[in-house]
Amino acid sequence: MADYAAAKAAMVNSTVSLAKALAGTGVTVNTVSPGVIHTEGVERVLREAAKRLGWGDDWEIIQRRWFEDVLSDKTVKRLGRVEEVADLVAFVASPLADYINGANLRIDGGKSPSVN
Repeated sequence: MADYAAAKAAMVNSTVSLAKALAGTGVTVNTVSPGVIHTEGVERVLREAAKRLGWGDDWEIIQRRWFEDVLSDKTVKRLGRVEEVADLVAFVASPLADYINGANLRIDGGKSPSVN
């Protein structure tokens, strides 16, 4: 995933540059970096992987096995919800987040191994 990592780093660096370029305009610029979010596509991929691994097709078992066997280091032991990402975006786009600028806002359940 080197290509993804490079693109994500470029996006975060562009966020900081754009935030500085827009200083004093009242416009804030931030990046939202979601982790694994429960979407139809993610569920399809996880179900396909579960089939290959012989985990069956019960969604609750697939999720439990995914976090026990694959993502055991994840702080929050569940998939993120689309609504949680939407709530963050709504907040950061609101006047309540006026002082948040040039930030990379991770919403990944604690999965990221670094502070940046």
